Amino acid sequence: MPPECQLFGTLGCHLCEVAEALLMPFVEHGLLVELVDIAEHEGMIDTYGLLIPVLRRCDTGAELRWPFDAEQVVTFLG
Repeated sequence: MPPECQLFGTLGCHLCEVAEALLMPFVEHGLLVELVDIAEHEGMIDTYGLLIPVLRRCDTGAELRWPFDAEQVVTFLG
């Protein structure tokens, strides 16, 4: 079973939308991804504002920063 993940992004972020679309096939196969809007969490804009989208594993805290492709996601989740 794949690890639960979070996708850090924000509204109006085109790259975040691209990352969401890239992750959809993984979600359809059981990956749980929580979308986290960094604008709604104090301090996250300072940390992630220039890095989003960022995929984060909930189990290890490991982060995969943009740009990433499907192959990199597979490796990251494995």
